[in-house]
Amino acid sequence: MRGLLFPRDFNPTHTAMKSSNLTALTALSPLDGRYAAKVEPLRAHFSEYGLIRNRIRVEVEWLKALAAAPEIAEVPAFSAETRAELDLVVSGFAVTDAVAVKNIEATTNHDVKAVEYWLKERFKDNAEVMKVTEFIHFGCTSEDINNTSHALMLNDARAEILLPGLDRVIERFRALAHELAELPMLARTHGQPATPTTLGKEMANIAARLIRARARIADVAMQAKFNGAVGNYNAHLSAYPEIDWEAFARRFIESLGLAFNPYTIQIEPHDAMAELFDALARVNTILIDADRDLWQYISMGYFKQKTKAGEVGSSTMPHKVNPIDFENSEGNLGIANSILRHLSEKLPISRLQRDLTDSTVLRNMGVAFGYVVLAYDSTLRGLNKLEANPARLAEDLDNCWEVLAEPVQTVMRRYGIANPYEQLKELTRGKGIEPAALRAFIGGLAIPDADKQRLLQMTPGSYIGKAIELAKNI
Repeated sequence: MRGLLFPRDFNPTHTAMKSSNLTALTALSPLDGRYAAKVEPLRAHFSEYGLIRNRIRVEVEWLKALAAAPEIAEVPAFSAETRAELDLVVSGFAVTDAVAVKNIEATTNHDVKAVEYWLKERFKDNAEVMKVTEFIHFGCTSEDINNTSHALMLNDARAEILLPGLDRVIERFRALAHELAELPMLARTHGQPATPTTLGKEMANIAARLIRARARIADVAMQAKFNGAVGNYNAHLSAYPEIDWEAFARRFIESLGLAFNPYTIQIEPHDAMAELFDALARVNTILIDADRDLWQYISMGYFKQKTKAGEVGSSTMPHKVNPIDFENSEGNLGIANSILRHLSEKLPISRLQRDLTDSTVLRNMGVAFGYVVLAYDSTLRGLNKLEANPARLAEDLDNCWEVLAEPVQTVMRRYGIANPYEQLKELTRGKGIEPAALRAFIGGLAIPDADKQRLLQMTPGSYIGKAIELAKNI
């Protein structure tokens, strides 16, 4: 069997595939391979380097906060020069610095302790810092550093990458809503011809849903804690019983732009993270719905797609222009939501005061965000290729005069005509109707002439209610 599946010289450990020769072509994940360029901005936030950089930031800011507290006499206020050097360590933290931290971790076998040791080595020539190096990690458990770092990573990536990317998608749907507001379209419920709308109104529906869901993402306040081993400031109070450490920790966390969580076990319980991931999955679900509808509109001919010179739609059918962007988006949103939902279901659960199941799971936040960013890019590219096809839209409308059975029977109801629904059902259900036959039916109705003339002038393309106004108001 092996001979049928693999050539004789197949060797899965071939030198070109060894991890030391990792390239976009040999990467295990498509996020680091085929799609690496599209998700590159996320690396600064969610890579191992990004996590270490945020740990450095938290440790440095904690030391600065201690030095700024007059009640902690053992940590004198830093000079302006030392504060600037501390800030530079954070702003200038490079990949080579992260490598140095990892080299220390190879000995300590503890990632956060390696950060502490690296900082002590980094400031060995700064006398002010060297006098207080034992306060770099004062009162902290590793989770104080980690949970705050993770919250910062999510806060920054949300503000700098996720929301701007989503906003571009929303604005394109809004632009399409305005552009196509007046273009009539036959709606379909259960896949069958239904009351007409406009193509722009359908784009407005998507934009409105996304705007509401986007607000949920933006409103989640990322929480962090800084209260020691099991959340009670035990170590802090053993050294400085006179200090209100809860108030101190609150000021510190809030100074980082995060919300303070006063009640925790050893770990911050990740409820805010779960809220964020759930909110993000909700947006993604709306976009999956939109991707599928747009795919269908393209299949029906309501939209054409702009072509690009040199592109191939099929290896054997030259005529094809496939809706690949919406297919790509749908697939990647599905992967993203699978990860996001696991994160939101797993992270708030920890045995007793701490277990480590969250640690490895948290390292996949960037993977979820990566598939989200990739999907948003695909959706936007697909939207930018769309061109409405008015002729095809008009053709469908003109073939479905039976949709006017709704307004006719509704006017009949107003004037007390018996069995209006049943009369129109007998006239149109399952067999359609020609314009002349419908007009003849209207002409025989005992209704005021003004209403009769209005119905006689109505066409499937004009029976669109407030669709234009609604589309333009989004």
